Amino acid sequence: MKKVAVIGAGSWGTALAGLLGENGHEVVLWARNKRLADELNQTRENTAYLPGVLLPSSVIVTNDLKQAIAGARFIFVVTPSHAVRETAVALNEMLTGEKIIVSAAKGLELGTFKRMSEVIAEELPAYAETIAVLSGPNHAEEVGRRHPTASVVAATSQEVAELVQDLLMNPFFRVYTNPDVIGVELGGALKNIIALGAGIAEGLGFGDNAKAALMTRGLAEIARLGMAMGAKPLTFAGLAGVGDLMVTCTSRHSRNRRAGIMVAQGKSVQQIQAETNMVVEGIRSTLAAYKLAQRYKIVMPITEQTYRILYEGKPPREAVLELMTRGKTHEIEEVAVSCGTLWQK
Repeated sequence: MKKVAVIGAGSWGTALAGLLGENGHEVVLWARNKRLADELNQTRENTAYLPGVLLPSSVIVTNDLKQAIAGARFIFVVTPSHAVRETAVALNEMLTGEKIIVSAAKGLELGTFKRMSEVIAEELPAYAETIAVLSGPNHAEEVGRRHPTASVVAATSQEVAELVQDLLMNPFFRVYTNPDVIGVELGGALKNIIALGAGIAEGLGFGDNAKAALMTRGLAEIARLGMAMGAKPLTFAGLAGVGDLMVTCTSRHSRNRRAGIMVAQGKSVQQIQAETNMVVEGIRSTLAAYKLAQRYKIVMPITEQTYRILYEGKPPREAVLELMTRGKTHEIEEVAVSCGTLWQK
């Protein structure tokens, strides 16, 4: 049995706390809101973020961060991406001894455009070598209900990755390890942009052909930027890449897909954020990826058009037309560039 702290009582934090509790670990779940912490301790159900899922008795909930991390060997950071640095700063004043920090937040920090593990390492330099990343096609609603799920843990240290793998594995939650931290994090952050696009296409009344094209070419964009930033291309063919992309673009649980549908209905970013109970990470990630594409001089047409819709008010149908009438190109231009011409003259 291990002592584990889960920082963040949204849907994913609650699901992870329940999973870890069912695995026999001593779990403390930290909620920013005291009312939510009290409610969870009394009813065992997070009605605001994960209704219908009961926490096991082994999970204690608190809004005292120092109490949450006391004696914990593993600390899961499951706050929204915009709160990760603030959380890491607070933890830095309290942490002592050996810890493994697991980032389970998917996103990029606005302003710096850093990955979440980079943000944590900056604020917790003493633990930079023991940071792991958890990502994959993992909707909290299904993990909480013990539906079969597969995930990925990435870390620069194989030992750290395998310790987290052992902590999480059970008959309904299968965990794979991967040394490509950059690729795993970028797959988790950038797929939300494509899911917004898939929702926009659905909201405009387009069919499966359009969604398949968006997902496939969206994956090419994700891999293109990822490789420029140091990721391994095969990572994007795995659970943290195509797996997470598929579930986020198609699932009824996907906040980003639902937000895209609302965009197609004419709602602004401000209206969507006001009407959505949980953070829509893809809205921030679109801005970050658009700026990163400019920095690395990477062509990302779907990301660019999504940015223009969200931040410049471009009509979605006009954006789709511009995507469909771009200049001709090869489907596998990246292979052509890296391996030489495919056409023998």
